[in-house]
Amino acid sequence: MSFLKVENISKTFVFYKAVDNISFEVPKGIVFGLLGPNGAGKTTTIRMINNIILPDSGKITLNEREIDYEVQNYIGYLPEERGLYKKLKVIDQLIYFASLKAVPSKIAEERAYFWLEKLGAKGWENKKIQELSKGMQQKVQFISTVLHNPDLLILDEPFSGFDPINTEMLKNIILEMKSDGKTIILSTHVMSQVEELCDEILLINKGQVILDGKVNEIKKIYGNNSFYIEFDKEIENLPQNSNLIKIHKKNYNNIEFELANSDVKINDVLEFFIKNYTITKFQQTEPTLHEIFINEVGKINLKNKELINEK
Repeated sequence: MSFLKVENISKTFVFYKAVDNISFEVPKGIVFGLLGPNGAGKTTTIRMINNIILPDSGKITLNEREIDYEVQNYIGYLPEERGLYKKLKVIDQLIYFASLKAVPSKIAEERAYFWLEKLGAKGWENKKIQELSKGMQQKVQFISTVLHNPDLLILDEPFSGFDPINTEMLKNIILEMKSDGKTIILSTHVMSQVEELCDEILLINKGQVILDGKVNEIKKIYGNNSFYIEFDKEIENLPQNSNLIKIHKKNYNNIEFELANSDVKINDVLEFFIKNYTITKFQQTEPTLHEIFINEVGKINLKNKELINEK
């Protein structure tokens, strides 16, 4: 059974359709990647899930309940645009945000000290936000998101402002929360983070769904067309034939590539290489989510451009 269910939601601002009949489901206890280029409709979708704005049509339910002000208390939202009060002390700010989610002040204070210590921010509780570094402010923002112990966490670019050590710490916390049964929606442009953390993804562009499913299954599908080949010497003048392959990476004595189209057979490619090199290693590979993202968004953008030109 789906924990979060989004059914045929749309949203138009004046003459711009930001979200166009999107549907998807998120099971309980997973990390779900909500992906797309700038202007794809991710933030609008997230705001509708949070009941910040209402869809023009469609329905959103959390644990079989339609999203309303009461259900909002089961959601924790970390927006990309941070919203802390610069002149407030950290502890006062955290208690205040928790009160907005119906958490008593004493419980909020206890939880705040727990999370400050967990995130390596112990001793900063009486500092004003404006006295903290960007990374430390980000920790406070994250704590304010989880302080009411939400069942659904929506994290929009949560690693922004973090150095590699703090990024790794937050990744581990996200996985801990998943193990505890929390459901996490992660929105980020860093595909390597998506590969590390997400069980399922939804890719949207121009307000529409263009790809969704389990990460491992998606990579297997696209992996049918991706290969790695290694030669016995340095690649100097590698013959080019755009009708056969598209090269992704070229190194000292190896390349990663995909077949140019569905009509090309891998035997044709191998015959092409054997004429010029001795092959020492050859294998089929899985593409990265970054490569899949670029490929799918690029296809949609090209299609839209062709439609505009036809007009």
